[in-house]
Amino acid sequence: AHFFTLSIITLSLFVVASSGELESELVADLLTLQSESKSGVIHLDDRTVSKFLTSPRTPRPYSFLIFFDAANFHDKPELRLRELRREFEIVASSFITNHNSSNTKLFFGDIEFRESQSSFQLFGVNSLPHVRLVGPTAKSLKDDSDVMDQGDFSRLAESMAEFVESRTKLTVGPIHRPPVLSKMQLGLITALLLLCLPLVAKRIFAGETLLHDPKIWLSGAVFVYFFSVSGAMHNIIRKMPMFLVDRNDPNKLVFFYQGSGMQLGAEGFAVGFLYTVVGLLLAVVTHVLVYVKDATAKRLAMLFTLLVSFWAVKKVILLDNWKTGYGIHGFWPSSWN
Repeated sequence: AHFFTLSIITLSLFVVASSGELESELVADLLTLQSESKSGVIHLDDRTVSKFLTSPRTPRPYSFLIFFDAANFHDKPELRLRELRREFEIVASSFITNHNSSNTKLFFGDIEFRESQSSFQLFGVNSLPHVRLVGPTAKSLKDDSDVMDQGDFSRLAESMAEFVESRTKLTVGPIHRPPVLSKMQLGLITALLLLCLPLVAKRIFAGETLLHDPKIWLSGAVFVYFFSVSGAMHNIIRKMPMFLVDRNDPNKLVFFYQGSGMQLGAEGFAVGFLYTVVGLLLAVVTHVLVYVKDATAKRLAMLFTLLVSFWAVKKVILLDNWKTGYGIHGFWPSSWN
């Protein structure tokens, strides 16, 4: 009996040691692949998915955030696969940088459709873009992993980082984006500015620059007005797309989203255009029409302004009512009833 118990204990210790050694080898292989990637994203295929995700026993000592890609769909702007892939790489490189390349709890990978169709079927991926987090205890890659909501892709890298932090106990940290211009480009721009500085100074003192042209200031004022009323700043901050692809019909684009929780860029620009038309007509009436001496021309211009302004404001009210469900009603003086 003592010999049997000792054998069981020895065998258990051997199995535990072998399992721990295998897990260490997997983590070491992942760290090697991560170091060989410029962005830290490990390229996965059917073989490596089996090696690192399906074959090891759970719980695995690491999690995997996977970006599903399809090179033949990169030319479809509505999917934004190129942009989202770059943002995914930024999240991966930021996470590795913030943790000094020593964190072994989370790895980043990508799977390409043409190379790994079996893996796409294994995860149950049937639409793109698609990001999925495979936790240490996930046995079924399709049912036990967490899928990132497509509506969260609007904030790009920041949304992906928040998704990781909400599903794991890990902190991604600040997002490190590459500079817009390289040091060489900045040097060339600085040299060109220094060369052009004498000519620019001469034109400034002579009053012959574009900033001395009233038409430039007028165009700038109209642009600022349109920028303010069209929600362009909201689109920039929230990284809102101009349009979406209809989920029921992939060949159909959605420019107006019904619901107060989200505003697409196209609908903001449409409303901003209507506001700008009314503003320009008001400017014409107050600054141009007052100098017209023909009374008939004034009346016709005023009638045209009123009709167009009424149509534009009515369109904005109808769109707001359709989008939010709130109605705007006019109130007449009680003596008119």
